[in-house]
Amino acid sequence: MTVRRAWEVRENDTATTWCDVRLRFDDGAGVDLLAAVCQGCVSVEEVRARPALSLDDLAALADWIEGPLLEACAGAAGAPGGPAGDGSPDRRHARPARPPGVEGRRLVAGEYLAAQRAGRDPVLAVMSATGHSRRRSLRLIAGARDAGFLAPRHARR
Repeated sequence: MTVRRAWEVRENDTATTWCDVRLRFDDGAGVDLLAAVCQGCVSVEEVRARPALSLDDLAALADWIEGPLLEACAGAAGAPGGPAGDGSPDRRHARPARPPGVEGRRLVAGEYLAAQRAGRDPVLAVMSATGHSRRRSLRLIAGARDAGFLAPRHARR
């Protein structure tokens, strides 16, 4: 993976750095993207891939490039060293720890069902509990369904 700082914009006390990222794989596949880094956050602005990426691959791509992008561009963008300002690494979002595998699916199902019983939006409850986006939360809910912790979405005929 190669990262090249394209340009930087400073406004007041913050700076945003745009970076060109190029990924090349042994099989000839490649991904080119433009990402913005500001205050420890990464935003993917544009993606071009050959062959095209599936939605799952696109979601995985964002998580995969986040660390190297922050290392390469965050210093230039004047991002704080960490939430405490002590130089520790900063994460894009402060997410509660969620156990992996079956225990994580059980936790997602528990949040979903508790919200349903309370008359709240279960997807928003999972988003809040995990700190993930709506799309990622829906994928976690689907995983909990596949594991048998939640009833099927629709009755099959």
